[in-house]
Amino acid sequence: MERRDAQAGLSAEQRRRRLRTLRLALFLSAWAPLATGVAVAMSHSTTQLADFVRRTVELLAIGTSYAAFARGGPDQATERRARWERWARRTVVATLATSGLLVAALAASRSSAFRPGGDVTVGLAVAAAGLLTNGWFWRRYARFEDDLPSTVIGGQRALYRAKTVVDASVLAALAAVALAPDWPATRWIDLGGSWLVAAYLGWSAVRAARRAP
Repeated sequence: MERRDAQAGLSAEQRRRRLRTLRLALFLSAWAPLATGVAVAMSHSTTQLADFVRRTVELLAIGTSYAAFARGGPDQATERRARWERWARRTVVATLATSGLLVAALAASRSSAFRPGGDVTVGLAVAAAGLLTNGWFWRRYARFEDDLPSTVIGGQRALYRAKTVVDASVLAALAAVALAPDWPATRWIDLGGSWLVAAYLGWSAVRAARRAP
């Protein structure tokens, strides 16, 4: 589906709905690093620490996309809107790629001598809430895209699709740590969760870059 100068074609109500969704996403994402940071302090999980890095970096992309949509309104010149949209797209791609590299480096650094453990209850709760919340945002942004495609909303759809898949991976890895921390395979499940997070973020970055206008 061809992308175009979508903001110019939005009705006032359509623009308000998209702006409210972006604002809500930013508000909820601002709390995610704090909650995940508490979970990291309570556990010894590579996946949990990787999730904290990922959520912290993602906050930048979400904030940039919100600013791009808010400041690139229909009252702005087409060139100005295009600049904001390009900046938002590049930030999303850079965020996905940077998160993937950081998570991969973290997993590699803990591959030799590390055993997961500690209390992952908070981490499980954060991952479960993130899975439900991010899945909802993914579907909402997908509906916006079906209605009228745009660079900013398309970037957020790609980002929240990645966030949803990663949350599912984190939830599975932390569940293994919670249920069987002393099982030899749990260490590899935990590290494998981190590598899966890194791989999916990298793939999402490449896919987002190729789909960009």
